[in-house]
Amino acid sequence: MTLGQVAGIIAAIAFLIIALAVMVVCWQISRTIKEVKPTVSEARRTLGVVNDELGTLTHEVESLLVKTNDLLEDVNGKVATIDPVFKAMGDLGESVSDLNVAARDLSERVGNTATSAKSSVAIKAGKTAFSILRNQLGKKSK
Repeated sequence: MTLGQVAGIIAAIAFLIIALAVMVVCWQISRTIKEVKPTVSEARRTLGVVNDELGTLTHEVESLLVKTNDLLEDVNGKVATIDPVFKAMGDLGESVSDLNVAARDLSERVGNTATSAKSSVAIKAGKTAFSILRNQLGKKSK
């Protein structure tokens, strides 16, 4: 056997090993595809159902948004209608507060006037009593 024939046999054996390796890899890939195929099929079916439901859900969400906008517009209109009531209530609260302040001021003035009046009466009574006492003392000394 010549050197060329040995090299040919080695090349043939290497080619056979590579062919066998490729065949094993292809067999593994084939087996994996067979296992994955039902999963892919189920995923496609699920995506189809989701797409169908998504259209229905989108329609429902749009309808809900329209109703929500209508409701919000209605609420805003009603709030605008009752806004003057709240303003009037605020004004009434301020008026009541002003009335309380005025009543306190009046009460203080009346109290101060009454105290002054009591003082005036006490001074007049003291002067009168002193005057009477002086007259009495003046009569006794004569």
